[in-house]
Amino acid sequence: MAAAELLFRQLADATSSTYTYLLADPATREAVLVDPVFEQARRDAALLRELGLTLVATLDTHVHADHVTAAWLHRQRCGSRIGLAAAAGAEGVDLPLAHGDRVAFGRRHLAVRATPGHTSGCLSFVLDDVSMAFTGDALLIRGCGRTDFQQGSPQRLYRSVHEQLLSLPPHCLLYPAHDYKGCTVTSVAEEQRWNPRFGGPEGRGPDEGDFVGTMNHLALPHPKQIDRAVPANLRCGRPGGDDVVPPPEPRWAPLVWTFAGLWEIEPAALEERLHAVTLLDVREPAEFAGPLGRLPGSRNLPMAALPAALATLDRTRPVVTVCRSGTRSAQAAVLLARAGVGDVANLAGGLLRWHGEGFGVEAAERG
Repeated sequence: MAAAELLFRQLADATSSTYTYLLADPATREAVLVDPVFEQARRDAALLRELGLTLVATLDTHVHADHVTAAWLHRQRCGSRIGLAAAAGAEGVDLPLAHGDRVAFGRRHLAVRATPGHTSGCLSFVLDDVSMAFTGDALLIRGCGRTDFQQGSPQRLYRSVHEQLLSLPPHCLLYPAHDYKGCTVTSVAEEQRWNPRFGGPEGRGPDEGDFVGTMNHLALPHPKQIDRAVPANLRCGRPGGDDVVPPPEPRWAPLVWTFAGLWEIEPAALEERLHAVTLLDVREPAEFAGPLGRLPGSRNLPMAALPAALATLDRTRPVVTVCRSGTRSAQAAVLLARAGVGDVANLAGGLLRWHGEGFGVEAAERG
């Protein structure tokens, strides 16, 4: 099929350096998302809506250790099916995928290739005309995923990459799940020649022994989000608790729903709405009067005093909670939401980020 018959978008999550890919059949308007990120579900849903697309499936290349998938959230909101390797053993999978399977979207499809090694349940997805492939962490641009957790194996990864990915036609474009240097796409020909872990001139690249030796001595720190992400992704991104449902979309500001279960507002969005919200600074009084200053018009209500002061809150306006780094105020936002405060959000990154983005504060009054 001609490339013109595919609608394609590459989307990025700056926090985890994850790429999400949208593929759709323009004729039927059916679409799939590859490696969606929980915090970006609202962005992705808006794009689907604007393009007039129906999401039929989300596909994760593996059980990620650095972010939480949005698969469950998209299924709750639009009924899409969840695709993941059967070998991953995750709960709530609608499409337990194995090598040789196909995932259709309209007249197009992605062919499933098992590419274990980074983890035991890694998959890559190859477009039906073999013009592009989505390689997850098995093959990155001039690199590959690590092999030291989640039943990883350098031997299996070496064979997966050579047998399933570098064996594709040289012109096939390769799209990874991550890139940390700002690169967006590569090709089979490029990686055959320039990937230091697999390629080389005229096929004189590293052999399996070289590769295994390299991977076994990387001495990398564990991903920062692994303890949070892996358990969540083994539930396909469903937050803990069987009664959890996605909240309705707020209308008062552009917010981000976090996997911690609360809305957050970015400093720039809050700066435009300072006089339309109730600002609760939950730091201690000494901090409120300290060198970081405070947001204009904010009320100091320390965490310990918050439960007793719920009845005094003005609930006619949205409430934004604030602290030094966003940690205590996140707890406060959850407490307020559970107490029935309808429109509440946490300031992402707290006053530290507010200062870092160049927004002003009030200084404490001096007696």
